Formats: sequence, structure tokens, C-alpha cells
Amino acid sequence: MNNIASILLLVFLAITFLQSSQDKLFHWKDNLDWLKEHFKNTPLKNQVPLALVNVLILELISGILCTVGSIELALNSGRIYGLYGAIFSSITLIMLLFGQRLAKDYDGARTIVLYFIPSVMAVYWLN
Repeated sequence: MNNIASILLLVFLAITFLQSSQDKLFHWKDNLDWLKEHFKNTPLKNQVPLALVNVLILELISGILCTVGSIELALNSGRIYGLYGAIFSSITLIMLLFGQRLAKDYDGARTIVLYFIPSVMAVYWLN
């Protein structure tokens, strides 16, 4: 029971990133069309498909590591997979924040901060 807060954070991050990556995989064209419009006035306008692939890969890695990390932490108090999951989650969110700021979507950037706080808490607690 000493690790319950960390497990809850890892489950939160796992759900967040696995659901988001699942949405990108199964609704690729809708996401790509929306993002092309979203970034049309930014230096990323010609890089949207590549950026989406990068984000998808990072989200999958983050979600899988957080899932494995929460199981590892619950079973034997191991922290390594959870720590890496939290670190990858934080990096992914920083990339998303950068994109939102570049697109001047300040409300979207503010929303990402709400996910970044628990992500950094998980890094701190699992380190």
C-alpha cells in the first residue's frame, strides 16, 4: 500500500496515452485533417504527418510503460518501468505543449499542463 499514489498516477497516464494513441490509430484521417488545419500557419505545416507519427509512437511507448510500471509496482514494488513511463509521458506532453504554443492555441496548451502536473509528480515519486 506504500505505492498506491504512484500506481494511481501510472494508471491515469496509461489510460490517457493508450486511449489517445488508439484514437490516432483508428481515426488517423480525421486526426490528420484536423491537425493540418490546426498547424496551417506554423512552421510545422508541412510536417504534420511525420509529427503525428512521432506523437503516436511516444504515446504508445508512454502508455505501455505506464501499464507495465503500474503492474510491476503493485506486484513487487519495482519502479523502473513506471519511472520510464512517467518520463516518456512528460516528454510527450512537452512536445504537445510546444505544438499548441506554436499554433497559438493557448487554451489547448493550458489543458496539457493539467496532464503534465501528475506526470511530473510520477517522475518525482518514482525516482
